[in-house]
Amino acid sequence: MQQYYRYNTHPGKKRQARSERYDYLDEATIADKLIDFRNEELTIITCYIPAIHCSSCIWLLEHLYKLHPAIMTSQSDFMKKQVTITFKQDELSLRGLVELLADVGYEPKITLQDVVQENRKFSQKGLIAKIAVAGFCFGNSMMLSFPEYFGMAAFEASYSVFFGWMNLAFTLPVLLYSGRDYFGSAWHSLRQRQLNLDVPLALGILVLFLRTAWEIIGGSGAGFADTLCGLVFFLLVGRWVQQRTYHHISFERDYRSYFPVAVTRITEDGNKPVPIAAIQVGDRLVIRNNEIIPADAILLKGNAAIDFSFVTGESQPVRKVLGEIIYAGGRQLGAAIELEVTRAVSQSYLTQLWNNEAFKQYERKFRTFSNVVSRYFTIALLTVAITAMTYWFFQDNPAKAWGAFTAVLIIGCPCALALSSPFTLSAALSVFDRNRFYVKNTAAIEQLAAIDCLVFDKTGTISSPDASRMHFEGDLSANELAMVVAVCRNSSHPVSRELVNWAGAVAPLVAADFRELPGEGIEAIVGTHRIRVGSGAFIGVVDGSPGASGGSRTYIAIDERIMGCFHAEQPWRPNLRALMGRLADDYKLNLISGDNDRDKDGLRGVFPSDADLLFDRLPAEKLEYIRSLQTAGRAVCMFGDGLNDAGALKQADLGIAVSDDINNFSPGCDAVLDGKSFAQLPRFFAFAKDVRKVIHASFGISLMYNTVGLSFAVMGTMSPLFAAVLMPLSTVTIIGFTTVATHLYAIKNHLNKDLS
Repeated sequence: MQQYYRYNTHPGKKRQARSERYDYLDEATIADKLIDFRNEELTIITCYIPAIHCSSCIWLLEHLYKLHPAIMTSQSDFMKKQVTITFKQDELSLRGLVELLADVGYEPKITLQDVVQENRKFSQKGLIAKIAVAGFCFGNSMMLSFPEYFGMAAFEASYSVFFGWMNLAFTLPVLLYSGRDYFGSAWHSLRQRQLNLDVPLALGILVLFLRTAWEIIGGSGAGFADTLCGLVFFLLVGRWVQQRTYHHISFERDYRSYFPVAVTRITEDGNKPVPIAAIQVGDRLVIRNNEIIPADAILLKGNAAIDFSFVTGESQPVRKVLGEIIYAGGRQLGAAIELEVTRAVSQSYLTQLWNNEAFKQYERKFRTFSNVVSRYFTIALLTVAITAMTYWFFQDNPAKAWGAFTAVLIIGCPCALALSSPFTLSAALSVFDRNRFYVKNTAAIEQLAAIDCLVFDKTGTISSPDASRMHFEGDLSANELAMVVAVCRNSSHPVSRELVNWAGAVAPLVAADFRELPGEGIEAIVGTHRIRVGSGAFIGVVDGSPGASGGSRTYIAIDERIMGCFHAEQPWRPNLRALMGRLADDYKLNLISGDNDRDKDGLRGVFPSDADLLFDRLPAEKLEYIRSLQTAGRAVCMFGDGLNDAGALKQADLGIAVSDDINNFSPGCDAVLDGKSFAQLPRFFAFAKDVRKVIHASFGISLMYNTVGLSFAVMGTMSPLFAAVLMPLSTVTIIGFTTVATHLYAIKNHLNKDLS
């Protein structure tokens, strides 16, 4: 292990001091819900580790057995940022394993959602098996059909009947196994009195089988076994492409992804960790620095500075006094406090927000082009087939009537139409992926093209959380600034790190007797001077002191003399004014925020004059605002980043979560946009509209093939060879056209570069 870093210039995370307590992992009721498997000797657990980012991370995590002999194996999944570990439970506890991971810099992220285990485990194994069966049968039926198409020698002719029965046998697993989902979907659609694209597909597959069985059993022909197997094979490949998604990104997160697994409860026997679900009204809880408040409660002891940014959108910590109620979802920023629960977790304000109807029915069905077309396509296809059959019956030719009817349903089967959307939208997904825009599924891309109204949250969405600007109000000499930096270097607080970065290169000094009070400030001795950095209350700011008025500030005191304060502001994302100007040409723009209106005047110059700028809005009010826009006929896209936006994101026609770190918490949504690609929004919307044009054009090509084929089918003269050539040809044409056209449009919109 000592040799590895000599050969890798990008090593993984450094070891950090242990900062979390894992007492709750000793509770059997909690541990049992986290593990994947356990027997008398071994335990297997899968941990989500956001810190995984490079090859050395993988190397270290897969060599954990060298760090502890109880670890048998460890296998990492870089895309999902997960590690599956097998260990001997008698020699290493679950808590010990998690602490070991934290010690080496790869602390697992364990949330309440890991315990309830309601994450949908997406698997394509069943679909891949069906593709394999269809592909095997397709290849063999093609091989057995070649002699029939191109003329059989005397030897091959003697086996023609046997080849026919073999082909019929190959169609059975394709019909009964590989293609059964199409029949189920078609039947469900008909029961709902609707017509989706699976109805004509199922009808075409069924007719292909019946026609093949009729000809082979009756000895009148070779049938269409290879066409049937090939059709199902290509359709399943298209479905596999369509189901492509980003398994390393969670689009279904809710408040449980934000809540901890357990909390510390005060009992007569001392403090004890308990599962969140076990919290009852009247329980007294200890909430430490940076911990989440899991239920509505009253403050009994301590100084509460609560960060409600994920609940209300307000970016500034809120001070609470003894006896005041504190709502669930806030994060304590400071020393430990004691609370008494007034509502159970299931009855808290935050949980009630998730009980809104908009959250219960989130599996929305987008209105896609293929679904719209399928309604009319099925009716038109059946009309042509029945008309052709009727015509030949009146011509006293029942054989041609049967042949024309089945031929129309076979050649008119919308195989190319069914493949145009999946392959077009899959190519679009890869383009978005390269530009750090992760769309949940292909249907959401079509919805993106239909949007006409954009609604933005403020904090963390149009403002950049990682690009704060720091200003100093007061007077510091170069030596005094160096002393402040020497103290701040010892703290891991974000403000301390930002202050060190702001100061730049200063004289290196040594700080002694360093002390940090969470939520209040830090202090140390530098030389002969006592330096204090922190809140106004910690420093002792009074009216008339430098920078005593307004906002969130970090004060500096040297030897009890207040020198001034640092004020950090979150600036807007780069070129926000120009970006909004470009979007305003095609969309109605609005802003709704849970934060106060101190930036309203500045934003009025960024947004169009007719834009709604709404502030101090609760999550439920955001949801109702989106609903009101939809009632007015708008197709709304909502941009947000926190719990306070979750309701609006799910109510909107399309919800996009903006995150400057896609591995951190983001609410349930249809797409995740990396903050670095926020300026690309106009290009994304334009590209989505271009993708819709490709789908329409591919439908035109599919219609052209169907028109040519139907001209032969209605005459009852279509041969198996004609079907065997035309259907794969149309499929290959559609796949080639959609792939090339989509990437050409990506180049047109300057989205062809890999930004990952």
